[in-house]
Amino acid sequence: MSTFSTDLGGAHGTAALKAQADRLFQRKRLLNFGLPALVLAYLIYVFFAFDVPGLYGRASLDHAKTLVADSYSYKTHVTRDSRDGAVTIAIEGERKGTYPAGMSPDWVALGEPGGTSVIELGHGNEVRFLPGNVVEYDVPGYGTIHVVTSRAGGVETTLPAGPVPAWISSSKSRLAVTTDAGRLNVTRTKAEVFRYSTGWELFWFTLDSPYYGMGPLTLLNRALHGQAGAIWNDFWHNNMWHHSEVAWALFETILMAFLGTFGAAVVALPLAFLAARNFTPLRGVRFAMRRLFDFVRGVDGLIWTIVLARAFGPGPLTGALAILVTDSGTFGKIFSETLENVDEKQIEGVTSTGAKPAQRYRFGVIPQITPVLLSQLLYFLESNTRSATIIGAITGGGIGLLLTQAIITQKDWEEVSYYIVLIVLMVMAMDWFSGWVRRKLIAGDEGGH
Repeated sequence: MSTFSTDLGGAHGTAALKAQADRLFQRKRLLNFGLPALVLAYLIYVFFAFDVPGLYGRASLDHAKTLVADSYSYKTHVTRDSRDGAVTIAIEGERKGTYPAGMSPDWVALGEPGGTSVIELGHGNEVRFLPGNVVEYDVPGYGTIHVVTSRAGGVETTLPAGPVPAWISSSKSRLAVTTDAGRLNVTRTKAEVFRYSTGWELFWFTLDSPYYGMGPLTLLNRALHGQAGAIWNDFWHNNMWHHSEVAWALFETILMAFLGTFGAAVVALPLAFLAARNFTPLRGVRFAMRRLFDFVRGVDGLIWTIVLARAFGPGPLTGALAILVTDSGTFGKIFSETLENVDEKQIEGVTSTGAKPAQRYRFGVIPQITPVLLSQLLYFLESNTRSATIIGAITGGGIGLLLTQAIITQKDWEEVSYYIVLIVLMVMAMDWFSGWVRRKLIAGDEGGH
């Protein structure tokens, strides 16, 4: 009877363990299959809630292609005024990039005022400005487009026989022809030809500079013969690319990041002692400090930027103050947690020498937390260099402002590319600098490896 009871109890125990194992495997199966199913369901919801199909339908590959092309090329505008027949040539259509009288690219043959001017767009594409406000455009494989403009009759266009291609838009008030070689726009008041060329034209010197068009060897020879200052002056004060203003904007951006980051550290360090458990025994004070840190860092930096810009007005100093306020909360939390992990024995050793409280902090605490403080400080300095670009766009300072202005105009996207390249180089330089300082001050690597 006893043996039977033991066997029955063992059987019940085995069955219970088996049932428990089955329940465990079932939960794991639900987790393994249920979690991916939830993620998939969420992605499907996002796909339709964010209207991804509609976004794809609204996307314009032609606009994207034009945007990319504008980032590494420039347009030369050849314009004839229908009122007096005068022809002007300008880089990007800007007055500061206008060719002087009698000067033109080698693909433009200027005639007398009111006469014939020929514009070669390449690959057989040729535009002719003829007397009497007549424009002709020879398109290889299609034919000649003939246009006559007048204030009374508008824009009269004669096209080759056959259907009108999609790259031609014609009406009584305007003609637009877009080909791979360039564009032609004709209205009642003017006829304008656009030609794209690779590169950033006038990046080094403007058209009014005596050094425009010179090669590197020629410039080097001029510099060695006493013209180095004049060459640098023409480059530095370039009226198209504004190199001096861009350099100052970069300096403002770095200055905003530097002042904001180190200012936040200076503010946060003494407050961190009030939030540390082993330095402030009063729970109410610690609670108030920690909630203050949570509030300051809980509000996004862009919100602080907008608030401070309304309070103090635009400027780089407002941007630095926004970084300071935002990082004070983060630094306060990091520093207070670091202080709570200091070695009390080192503090006791300093105290045993008769050191005063300020000296105990200076020689017993600060040396312990310095590596962590410097590491975080340098990391945030690098990160805030990027953030200062966006903050500068709001507060009106730094390279961020120039970048925003270039994007808003939607005209010279090569300038946008220029600013983006400079921002990337600035961030890379700050990354190298922070790493170098970290090795020198924290790791003590004198070799700089």
